[in-house]
Amino acid sequence: MLHVSIVGCGAIGAGVLALVDGDGSLQVDSVIVPPHAIDRTERTCATLRRPPRVLTAVPEGAGRPDLLVECAGHAALSQHVVPALAHGIPCVVASVGALSTPGLVEQLEAAAREGHTQVQLLSGAIGAIDAIAAAKVGGLATVAYTGRKPPQAWRDTPAEQVCDLLALTEATVLFRGSAREAALLYPKNANVAATVSLAGLGLDATQVTLIADPAITENVHHIEANGAFGQLELTMRGRPLAANPKTSALTVYSVVRALANRSHALAI
Repeated sequence: MLHVSIVGCGAIGAGVLALVDGDGSLQVDSVIVPPHAIDRTERTCATLRRPPRVLTAVPEGAGRPDLLVECAGHAALSQHVVPALAHGIPCVVASVGALSTPGLVEQLEAAAREGHTQVQLLSGAIGAIDAIAAAKVGGLATVAYTGRKPPQAWRDTPAEQVCDLLALTEATVLFRGSAREAALLYPKNANVAATVSLAGLGLDATQVTLIADPAITENVHHIEANGAFGQLELTMRGRPLAANPKTSALTVYSVVRALANRSHALAI
């Protein structure tokens, strides 16, 4: 039995809890949230067959988890993930876009080395990450990512300074630049760009285009990569999470897959 703690119980965390509730190979013992979110989280957990404890910090001693899963957003990495790694708790991270913050990748790596453990970055809403990471070994020449989402998915972001999102009648480019810039400007929308870049050429060498398109209802991710391995082109049309249109439903499934690979006898 794998004992798990989850940081965060928003749209992603709650989705993960519901999907793993019947899995006999793992147990979510605790959910870590800020004090202001305790009541809401307790109501969410009360609907589960195996309700976890709701806490404000990663438990220690007898309640220490075998694995910590971050589903809370960027601030949780410094607050919970880095200390957990330093104490030897392996972690999986969903908020990969946060790693565009200068020095944070190195901070996570240093903490994992200190604790003799490992931090895993989840593929989230995109595929082909294994192919890009493998192609890097032989030599990647270029990697480009284009993210296309409905206008409402860009609300409460710098996109509102670029155009009138509610009045769009055609696809509009919101951003062109590096993955690092994209993740800093659009942290809740650019996790895919950061993931692709960290698997391949890095945040500064990966080119990103972000588009608001009123003609679509899905989140469309497109990757092009070239190198010694050959050429890769991938388009994914991910349905947005009902509870949060900025996030693809596949992000939740990616977390569940990571848990299955840690707890089941066969992993792929």
